[in-house]
Amino acid sequence: MSNAKFDNIVSVPLAKIQNTNGNIMRILKNSDEGFSSFGEAYFSEINAGAIKAWKRHTKMYMNLVVPIGSVRFVFFIENQEILLNFKVIEIGEQNYQRLFVPPGIWFGMQGLGVSKSLILNISSTEHDPHEIDRREASSIMFDWDNVIKP
Repeated sequence: MSNAKFDNIVSVPLAKIQNTNGNIMRILKNSDEGFSSFGEAYFSEINAGAIKAWKRHTKMYMNLVVPIGSVRFVFFIENQEILLNFKVIEIGEQNYQRLFVPPGIWFGMQGLGVSKSLILNISSTEHDPHEIDRREASSIMFDWDNVIKP
């Protein structure tokens, strides 16, 4: 996991195709940057103001999209010395993008807005609880209430 770098997190703007009966929101094609393989796709809900943190995948590549609501993703990379900094990316209906996140990067998320948000993860592997490292939210000093906007 020593190869983990913030530069490996890719934020890709996504197309919203206007349709009078309801928009079409493109997510991922197998020719897109950041697609490596398909393991599973799942939705995760996060309530407004809720914080889900911290976890790190050791093998899974994630492609994260927020089609409903808005979510703040916070990333950090751990090294032998000290936590150097955080990378904050907010995506959702108003900033419709896909985040490609390789393994080895710690992350947490916070629901923004006034209602529940929906997160889609199209991952490279099936869920395996043995390839996830977890920490309590309070174990990492990050001020979720006073985030400098990206």
